[in-house]
Amino acid sequence: MSLHITKEFTEIDKQYIDDELYKFNLKHFPVDLGGRYEEISLFLKDENGNTRGGILAEVCWNWLEIHTFMIDEDMRYSGFGTKLLSELEKIAIKKECDFIKVDTLSFQALGFYEMNGYKVFGSLDNVGRDYKHYYLKKDL
Repeated sequence: MSLHITKEFTEIDKQYIDDELYKFNLKHFPVDLGGRYEEISLFLKDENGNTRGGILAEVCWNWLEIHTFMIDEDMRYSGFGTKLLSELEKIAIKKECDFIKVDTLSFQALGFYEMNGYKVFGSLDNVGRDYKHYYLKKDL
């Protein structure tokens, strides 16, 4: 067999990697958690239908993971972030998730998450040379 490494790929290649890892992982999780994957997206829109913020997340087995959470800068500290996060937490509870996990950089939203009950469980120094990367979790 002759193998080689390449940067070239198709969507089929990417899907193969995702599918095979999913199948492998499925062998190690309880049966009742199988097939528990769902993208969850919430958006904050103004009166003209323009997106001003939102959360991109997913339910995966027994947790919900936040991948992207953004509020337009001119709307921060207005309570909308907390409202979005609260709505997401309600969805996670309804979906019977045990916890939510998220990561943030030291110049982003660490204080916001901590104010909303998230606890740091790990961090990396020297991110962008001057910052820390925090990993947080909130038990539901």
